[in-house]
Amino acid sequence: MNSFLFPEAGRRRAGLALLPLAVALTAVLGLGACSRNDVKPAAAPVEVGVVTVHAADAALATELAGRAKTRTSAAIVPQVGGIIRQRHFEEGAQVKAGQLLYEIDPAPYQAALASAQAALTKAQATARAAELTAKRQVALAKIDAVSQQDADDAQAALAQDQAAVAVAQADVQTARINLGYTRIVSPIAGRIDVSAVSQGALVTANQSTALTTVRQLDPLVVDVTQSSADVLKLRQALANGSLGASADGQVPVRIVLEDGSTYAHAGELQFSGVSVDESTGTITLRASVPNPEGLLMPGMYLRAVLDQGVLRGALLVPQQAVTRTPNGGATALVITREGVVEQRTLALGRAVGNQWQVTQGLAAGDRVVAQGLQKVRKGDKVSAVEIDPKTGRAADSAAPAAAAAAATAAPATSATPAAR
Repeated sequence: MNSFLFPEAGRRRAGLALLPLAVALTAVLGLGACSRNDVKPAAAPVEVGVVTVHAADAALATELAGRAKTRTSAAIVPQVGGIIRQRHFEEGAQVKAGQLLYEIDPAPYQAALASAQAALTKAQATARAAELTAKRQVALAKIDAVSQQDADDAQAALAQDQAAVAVAQADVQTARINLGYTRIVSPIAGRIDVSAVSQGALVTANQSTALTTVRQLDPLVVDVTQSSADVLKLRQALANGSLGASADGQVPVRIVLEDGSTYAHAGELQFSGVSVDESTGTITLRASVPNPEGLLMPGMYLRAVLDQGVLRGALLVPQQAVTRTPNGGATALVITREGVVEQRTLALGRAVGNQWQVTQGLAAGDRVVAQGLQKVRKGDKVSAVEIDPKTGRAADSAAPAAAAAAATAAPATSATPAAR
């Protein structure tokens, strides 16, 4: 068909010829757009908390922990029975040695003493009569007025009567002691506990329940158990002079209370144990702690700290930054200047509080990973944030955290009206 005769048909054929070219161009442009959308942004480096190692002087100390207990205490138990006639103390008060605490009705014991004294008088009279008789019989036997047998019998009777006098004297002494036991006194000076009985109560001699207890609270003692190896180290430190001792051989200690504060009075460590417990391998040590104000109480948890000098120029890292290998070695992750993680093998010294002394493997200025160790491995690129080893928080996080909280809160409040 002639296009000049039919112009509309020519235009349709031209459009059909250009259609494949348009489809191909659209496909190319679409693939280009898809390839641009498939490109993902690079992952942000993992953030870890680091501590910069510094050379510093560290105070060396050995800490021994235990419970406070009384050095001396006395359970007050009646030694004779009877009715409590009166109580002579205030519960919880300070009492002196020999102070009257309770009084048991003395009437039965006064009567027993009077009876024993009467028996003694009778025995003494009988013994005097026997003595006179024996003297006469001996004199008569010398002139053969009586037989020698009669004289011997008289002397034997005298000996028996004299023995009866001794028994009666002992009975009087026993009765006097029992009468004295009706006045119950404190054997020691100290703080007295609550009373288990009241006036009018019946008590028995040597009963199992104590009437009360007197505890000597100044000084108190802290008994602790340490391994025999640790005790040997303490003794060696005492011998070489790194652990100071007083003139009488006692080691001064600082006492730390349950709330972490230091007690105002220093104590003394006493190596009281003389043998090692075979089942546990430990030795009992005792620290004596003065308690003039009565601040300390039996049962309190106390720590006795022995200062052992200063470790000069020590490199210390938090204990959580050190990991152990299966063979017992120590390693740490260090961040290089390029922000790359590398692993270092460490040689450790002694523990100083919650830190390790590092003798090999680190240098001053190294940044050691202390938080996020489980998120990174050797060769990773990381973002290091300096943290405070004591709190575990970012060193400069206080102000930024407050600003971030304010910035977060502002959009939230402004978005509320828009939502409505």
